[in-house]
Amino acid sequence: MFSLSQRVGIAVSGGADSVCLLHFLHKLAPSWNLHLSVIHIDHGIRGAASEADADFVSSLSGKFALPFHFRRVDVPAIDDNMEQAARRVRQAFYQELISSDTVDRIATGHTKSDQAETVLYRVLRGAGLPGLSGVRPITREGIVRPLLDCARDEVRAWLEERGLEWREDETNRDVSYARNRIRHDLLPQLRREFNPRLDDTLANMAEMARDEEDYWAGQLEPIRASGALYVLTIRRLRVHPAEARRVVRRAIEAVKGDLRQIGFEHVEAVLDMARSHQGHGRMQIPGVDVFRSFDWIRLAPAGYDNMRERDFAFPIWPPARVEMDGDGGSIDFQVIESERGSAFQTSYDSLVEELDWQRITSIPAPAGASLGVLELRNWRPGDHYRRREQPHEQKIKLLFQEARIPLWERRRWPVLTANGIIVWSRGFGPAADFIANGNTRTILRISDANSRGS
Repeated sequence: MFSLSQRVGIAVSGGADSVCLLHFLHKLAPSWNLHLSVIHIDHGIRGAASEADADFVSSLSGKFALPFHFRRVDVPAIDDNMEQAARRVRQAFYQELISSDTVDRIATGHTKSDQAETVLYRVLRGAGLPGLSGVRPITREGIVRPLLDCARDEVRAWLEERGLEWREDETNRDVSYARNRIRHDLLPQLRREFNPRLDDTLANMAEMARDEEDYWAGQLEPIRASGALYVLTIRRLRVHPAEARRVVRRAIEAVKGDLRQIGFEHVEAVLDMARSHQGHGRMQIPGVDVFRSFDWIRLAPAGYDNMRERDFAFPIWPPARVEMDGDGGSIDFQVIESERGSAFQTSYDSLVEELDWQRITSIPAPAGASLGVLELRNWRPGDHYRRREQPHEQKIKLLFQEARIPLWERRRWPVLTANGIIVWSRGFGPAADFIANGNTRTILRISDANSRGS
């Protein structure tokens, strides 16, 4: 939890748990050479009582001669749920202190009793195993909870034995808050009528859930969204539900940035889409657009397609590189002189991305044309051309279907024209009349970093 000589900020509200933590770490610090400081946030919720808490914590930090990091925030003025807003304010302040190298770790006074309340609250809300993991002893963000194995009553008994003072937050008794109703009403009733050691049971459940999640974290590959998108193969989701659900949750989190408002029913809806024998489907879940086409499911931020312009057209003057937006990769265009000799004679049968530059530049310009000879544009309905070894022209739309190109890729599918004539298309190659051959002297070479092939 701690390493030698670390700088540890202790989050002290003034309540019993955090005051106990401060005293405990102050005794521990010399043996670990820890450099301690005190952190306090006045949320502006309780007026004069909040100010008195801040003064109390400030005096404690002075008593121990520790640096004091203080912030006052008017949480009631934030347009959000009060508890949620206060939590975000705390997290933002903690991360600011860590990212600025003011501290290496932040210790909070969460106890086993807090863990039990958290787990029961999430059970009632229908959380899955990630939610039932409760609060972690150590987080990736640098938060540590040294008292997580101690019950709240044990903490208070420890303080009372030593005659140490703390502050009582009256809002902790306000049963208009769901967590307080669990603390003061529901948990005591469950302990009396069902299990006197319920806190231990819930804490053990959290530990088992954490172990399950940690195991799967090591089994699954990391998911990183590309350009705010993530595409899953149907095959990747037709595995054991325990694995499939975790893959979907990770993909949603990668695209959305969090899992707020995402419940079991949303994950199952994505899996139902993957299990369906219908090759197409689309739905919205909180913050995410889920789109299936053929053997892929694309996850994108809600409204993603409406934010993108459908049509594009770029004049091409080789050498040139065009970076396609989103996950479209890049396309390079080069004009090179061919080499004579046997190597040249045997190479062109297999090179399908090289075109005859002289034939391309000989295409007559249409009347009133203002663009250069080459234009890279998106596919448009009705586009057709004749490919290598094909006796007649084919509509690109039919080629999409044959190649099982997902619907979301089609709208911005790159097509190269020369004075209005299609000479090349991504994945389907050059037009038959413009393929380089043994008589070609100057070559237009196209390197497509995202080509699917036909």
